[in-house]
This record gives sequence, C-alpha cells and structure tokens, in this order.
Amino acid sequence: MTVAKVTEIIADSSESFEDAVKRGIRRANKTLDQVKSAWVKEQQVVIQDGEVEKFRVVMKVTFLLKD
Repeated sequence: MTVAKVTEIIADSSESFEDAVKRGIRRANKTLDQVKSAWVKEQQVVIQDGEVEKFRVVMKVTFLLKD
C-alpha cells in the first residue's frame, strides 16, 4: 500500500509565476522524497514603488512516504 502526504509550501521569483513554481518544486525535492504532484493554490504579487517586485505562489505538494 502506498501512503502519500500533502504539505503546503510558498515560493517566489522576481521573474514569473512559472519560475516561482519551478523554484518551489526544486526546493521541495531537496527535502522531500518522491514528490509526485503539486497544486497551485494561490498566486500573489509583491509590489514595491508601484512595480511588481516578486511573483509568489502557495502550493500543495504531494509526496510519498517511505514504508
């Protein structure tokens, strides 16, 4: 039987939402084994002096637990 767990992570990028997702997944893979999927729950932008400074995503990442 396979058991999965879901954790929520936040990642950001100065380039794009897509880059923020990729950065978050790369970081999750450093800590979690067998990352299988991610769902982008929320997107935000950080504004500084009227300009977009960062693109931020809140993701739910699914990974498998070891037996």
